[in-house]
Amino acid sequence: MSERLEDVWRREVPHVLGALVRRYGHFDDAEDAIQEALLAAARQWPADGVPDEPRAWLVRVAARRLIDQLRSERARAAREEADGVRRPADAERVDGPADARPAGTTGDDDTLRLLILCCHPALTPSSQVALTLRAVAGLTTAQVAAAFLVPETTMAQRISRAKQTLRRHGARFELPTRETSLERVAAVAHVLYSAFTEGHTRTDGAELVDVSLTAEAIRLTRDLHALMPEDDEVTGALALMLLTDARRTARVDPSGDLVPLEQQDRALWDRAAIAEGVALIERVLPSGPVGPFQLQAAIAAVHDEAEVWAETDWMQISVLYRMLEQVAPSPSVRLNRAVAVGMAHRPQDGLELVEELLATPAMRRHHRAHAVRAHLLERVGRADEASREYAEAARLTTSIPEQRYLNRRANAASRTVEGPRPDPAEES
Repeated sequence: MSERLEDVWRREVPHVLGALVRRYGHFDDAEDAIQEALLAAARQWPADGVPDEPRAWLVRVAARRLIDQLRSERARAAREEADGVRRPADAERVDGPADARPAGTTGDDDTLRLLILCCHPALTPSSQVALTLRAVAGLTTAQVAAAFLVPETTMAQRISRAKQTLRRHGARFELPTRETSLERVAAVAHVLYSAFTEGHTRTDGAELVDVSLTAEAIRLTRDLHALMPEDDEVTGALALMLLTDARRTARVDPSGDLVPLEQQDRALWDRAAIAEGVALIERVLPSGPVGPFQLQAAIAAVHDEAEVWAETDWMQISVLYRMLEQVAPSPSVRLNRAVAVGMAHRPQDGLELVEELLATPAMRRHHRAHAVRAHLLERVGRADEASREYAEAARLTTSIPEQRYLNRRANAASRTVEGPRPDPAEES
């Protein structure tokens, strides 16, 4: 029953929140009212069963909570009279008669409005992700806190500040205009991919992967793609997540240790997800300007379509990374390009790119930069230096599975050089 309840809540929360915000405004108050409705459902549904129309039940209970709050505020007495007394029946259903909803609106519109509202430019990226997981994915504050590996009280304060920021900036529950749609939808896709990335490789803690985060990010990106199928970058983001997540079951061994891409059992990869991701990216790549998500998805597809490690088309990956660096230059892209160049051409060529990056203080504090340098040093036979770089990378990372893996590589490099090593930089 508990699993079913959680599925219902996650599916219905965006629609319930959208119904309340559309009717009453006050995003933060509506979101709090929904949390109270979910608590009521947790108490009542296990005994009475899930209602035939759970969305209507949640809207009714949450609306009552919100109306009670509005009644308690003198400044909103007029609104309470209009919304809480005159038309109480409208607050009880979201899918009632056609005239109970504004013309031209749907539940899917509400989901997109909520995504855009949670990704308001006044919020920091981490607050955008947290608010999206709470309000749109339907996770509790405790679940969001666990995803970020912070105390629940800390996350509650962060979410509260985010909602206050939205109110202070007069953020509206509305679809973007034609002029702002590309920018705002791009922000939504970025937030969803950030959530996916954190789940795919945890930055802290004992586990490498948080499946709940990756699954929610993929689910919401599917929703966004269904709403905006003509947006090629949204399509690229969905393809990238599918192609990356397809390798999930092979990335960790039974002991919870990281398995690098070279050593993974590719029979464990999700071939259906790969086929779907490849079909998506093949559909949009020829159609127009190519953005960062499309290029990253193309790179992931090249990895996934190689039957064995030795068949990886590193030359094509190197070209794609060069294109990505032109479209969206960043130290992370340059680092991944260094790996591809080192595999497609000479390890020394990739090493030169990494050493340019390590000349900057920020990259010297980045564990992946040292891990990539160690990998390339191994390939040119400089085992002692490689061992020291692996050890430095292990010291800098806060992921326990990555620490274990990098320390093993450091120990192995200090003993001998046995030819090409697993690539610690490519997404495993």
